[in-house]
Amino acid sequence: MFDSIFEAIEEWMRELLTGMVTSNLTEMFTDVNEKTGEIAAQVGQTPQGWNGSIFSLIQNLSNSVIVPIAGMIITFVLCYELISMLTEKNSMHEIDTWMFFKYFFKMWVAVYLVSNTFTIAMAVFDVGQHVVSAAGGVINSQTAINIDT
Repeated sequence: MFDSIFEAIEEWMRELLTGMVTSNLTEMFTDVNEKTGEIAAQVGQTPQGWNGSIFSLIQNLSNSVIVPIAGMIITFVLCYELISMLTEKNSMHEIDTWMFFKYFFKMWVAVYLVSNTFTIAMAVFDVGQHVVSAAGGVINSQTAINIDT
């Protein structure tokens, strides 16, 4: 008689504990899946989407302060390189036209990179945002944990 009572109590306790553990694990896995999606959404924002006013401030600073300073530095470097290139060849007695083509190519690359620095930086951010958003989609679909399975 007592055996059946103890077995019923044991079965009731087992079902109660199993239900509690299953419920806690289900909620925990659901929360982890939701937080993973939220983190991927926040990390995957572009600078424009994160805070547009700060982005426009940085863009204006880049265009009005950093690019002119970089242009002056490149001007000094290119002038020094032109002077050293001309004096290196025996005070222009051994001039080769290839020297000038090489110099103009260096000058063009330097000016192009300085004038497009902000665009290049935004391209890096866009590539990073694309990678994070693609990884977020993989994380949400591949790591979704279901306690029933």
